[in-house]
Amino acid sequence: MRLKIINSNSKGNAYVLENDQEALLIECGVRFDLIKKALGFNLNKVVGCIITHEHGDHCCGVKDMTHAGINVYATAGTCDHLVKKWGANPHRVHPRHTELPYNLGSFQIISFKTIHDTAQPCGYLIKHQECGVVLFLTDTVYSPFVFKGLNNIIVEANYCDEILEEKRQAGYTIEMLRDRVIESHMSLKNCKDLLAANDLSQVNNIVLIHLSDSHSHETRFKKEVEALTGKVVHVADKGMVIENFEKTPF
Repeated sequence: MRLKIINSNSKGNAYVLENDQEALLIECGVRFDLIKKALGFNLNKVVGCIITHEHGDHCCGVKDMTHAGINVYATAGTCDHLVKKWGANPHRVHPRHTELPYNLGSFQIISFKTIHDTAQPCGYLIKHQECGVVLFLTDTVYSPFVFKGLNNIIVEANYCDEILEEKRQAGYTIEMLRDRVIESHMSLKNCKDLLAANDLSQVNNIVLIHLSDSHSHETRFKKEVEALTGKVVHVADKGMVIENFEKTPF
């Protein structure tokens, strides 16, 4: 199993979890032509696309994607916006209840509630025999849940409180933007608290996603999470491919 990072920041988020037979799309917040390129223009292997919420940097490609025949899955509140706001083909949009598992090809998907300024945001647990249990968590202040049996983690570390406050005091970040960031995204501290609260003994990869261009520091974030967890830590970057996205590192 491999993980492809199509993009991962406030300008757009999209990821592909795939082997040679199947591909699961996670978010579609970039142009559809970039998604097709990441798939090697093989749309037949796509089992579906799961979307966390309706902000454009996570779903702006949904219209072209659904009209090309790819099914998308999200909570009912998000699906409503995908159709009415973003023009998704309603026949390709499938609402799913949180905490009720469903299958997309060989992937089992379970969504759970998150905390964000949208209609009905969610995170995902993704299960597959090759990559094990994958946690996908982004655009949330924190997670009220702990998770069992994790093998790989894809998690937001959007900003650092210290950097955000330094930028505010220097006049680079207005208070309204600072407040919105704090109330809708996961800080490095909350990301580390989440990791510390979960059993990481079987975790292979930790991938930090959706870092802020202005309020994060890639090297610092990577080092701090490595020091805390002792795990292989990646900071998501456009075009990155993680080949060893497996249940175990061997």
